[in-house]
Amino acid sequence: MHSLDKDHIYPSPDCSGILPQTGDRLLMTDQLTAQELVQLVQRVFQPSDQDRGLAIMVDLPDEKLADNPDWEQRRNLAAGWYRELLPALPGLGLSRLTLAWYRNAGGNNADLPPECYPGDGSTVPRLFQEVSSWKTWTFDRLFGEHSLVLAPTELSATAPLKVATAKSIKSGTGFRAATMPGFLPSMVPALRLDYAEINRRVNLLKDLLDQAERAELHFQTAGQDHFLALDLRFNPAHASGGLFPVNGVAGNLPSGEAYIVPYEGNRPGQASLSQGTLPVQLGDEVVIYRIEGNKAVEVLSAGPASSTESERIVKEPAYANLAELGLGVLGDFGLKPTGSILLDEKLGLHIAFGRSDHFGGSVGPQDFSSPEAVIHLDQVYIPETQPQVTVKEVRLLGPGLERRIISAGILEKL
Repeated sequence: MHSLDKDHIYPSPDCSGILPQTGDRLLMTDQLTAQELVQLVQRVFQPSDQDRGLAIMVDLPDEKLADNPDWEQRRNLAAGWYRELLPALPGLGLSRLTLAWYRNAGGNNADLPPECYPGDGSTVPRLFQEVSSWKTWTFDRLFGEHSLVLAPTELSATAPLKVATAKSIKSGTGFRAATMPGFLPSMVPALRLDYAEINRRVNLLKDLLDQAERAELHFQTAGQDHFLALDLRFNPAHASGGLFPVNGVAGNLPSGEAYIVPYEGNRPGQASLSQGTLPVQLGDEVVIYRIEGNKAVEVLSAGPASSTESERIVKEPAYANLAELGLGVLGDFGLKPTGSILLDEKLGLHIAFGRSDHFGGSVGPQDFSSPEAVIHLDQVYIPETQPQVTVKEVRLLGPGLERRIISAGILEKL
């Protein structure tokens, strides 16, 4: 299995033969019919008479970020969705549909470029340069004229869209977005799940995270124990169940997780109590980070990946921030990893480094050395992605709360 992101968004061991590989021919189970697409938009967004239109926004390769087969397939998929949905607009109660191409942002969760390039779905660009002479729209115009947005992109646009949807409420326009970074046809079955049940589960987890003041995590690698305490004070938890019925919100589709930003020590005189050691398998090497004050302050392991990470947390301190504790539930529905972080993080426990402001945290693009360096990097703790790291236990603790939610890597029954 290869890494899908150029900034190590999905560091993983060589699991060739374990995960399904995508090819040029799609199985029927990996395609949405026109009826299923309409039902998906209806279920996810629940359009009303107040909704203006639907935009499908897709990023493009350029001279800095080369194309790949999955990205090409995703662009074709998006153009096909546009063509299928166009005649169905009256049934959705929408007046317009726009397919908006744009130059990739350079990094996952980096700010969007200022403009996009509307197309009609008949031409699927291979490079940004092919659309650079087309008419342009600002993203402000795109969001102002479309209250529903689907974003099946190569690089995640979740962070900037979370910020933009929240701002749109203040400006009086209002829109909502379902982000699909790294979406693959093999993930289509996840769009057919019982999202009422998924919502029930993630909201239960959100309530537990809101009650908790501390999470205690116990990992094991090659017989060695690692313990990490995460400070959960002050920040609210979030539930992401893949439904976006009201404006002002953006989140992943498919979805199925509850998550929280550990306290980052941003209150005067109130240090973060997050501390311990965190193992992460990168390739065939397990990197051990020492965590203090909610940041990776040192790498305790040795090896090529350890050396790279040691240099990285010094060179880019914002990357060293622990930005998310996430609890995915889709593993309980029989789904397996696809190699895309969009789905794989929803399968179980994940911990992220880097940007957190789009989740209500304090670390944003301004804290990184450049727009290209901005990143929110999830590390997913399931056997297929980190076979050398075992999650022994996760407990949530707080006033009147002591709840074990993961035992031997398995989410407790909700």
